[in-house]
Amino acid sequence: MIAAVVAGFLTGISLIVAIGAQNAYVLRQGLTGRFVFAVAAVSAVLDATLIVVGVAGLGAFLNSVPWLLELVRWLGAAYLVWFGIASLRRARSAGGLTAAANGSTSLGAALIASLTFSLLNPHVYLDTVVFLGAVANQFGDGRWWFAVGAATASFVWFFGLAYGARALSPHIAKPAFWRVLDSIIAVIMFGLAASLLMMPLG
Repeated sequence: MIAAVVAGFLTGISLIVAIGAQNAYVLRQGLTGRFVFAVAAVSAVLDATLIVVGVAGLGAFLNSVPWLLELVRWLGAAYLVWFGIASLRRARSAGGLTAAANGSTSLGAALIASLTFSLLNPHVYLDTVVFLGAVANQFGDGRWWFAVGAATASFVWFFGLAYGARALSPHIAKPAFWRVLDSIIAVIMFGLAASLLMMPLG
């Protein structure tokens, strides 16, 4: 049991720490202090849910219906490009350089963005549903303990990232900080969009 939990945690955390759209958004909300708990909770719960779905066997189904991931690939790439353009506009706009103006302006907008970054990203399905699901099943009866470990990693990471971002709070009043952060986020979004369009999903 303990071995499966530890293996799940280490595997899950190793996949989730990679720089991506979801992590960039959670970091940004953490820096602004807007709807931090809600964004972290939605991100972690969705990640954990996909892990459970993968362990339950949906990963094999997705592999047999490749057009689903292909559809998500194009939707996800389009959204990433849109968000990247929005980030560039914020980086160039003096009005978007304060902490209050840089986060989602309402709880609904924050939740929708969190859902979108989680669900319109083929990497999420490949990592959680397909890969983690396949690895978990190597543990036989202990696969659900593996899932517990991987899901725990998601909660630790997203809440740690969201609330740990406040350590950077002394810098958020500086226009240059937001200009650089938004520019970096834009580059990440465009890079991820390109990688989605070029990556083989089969």
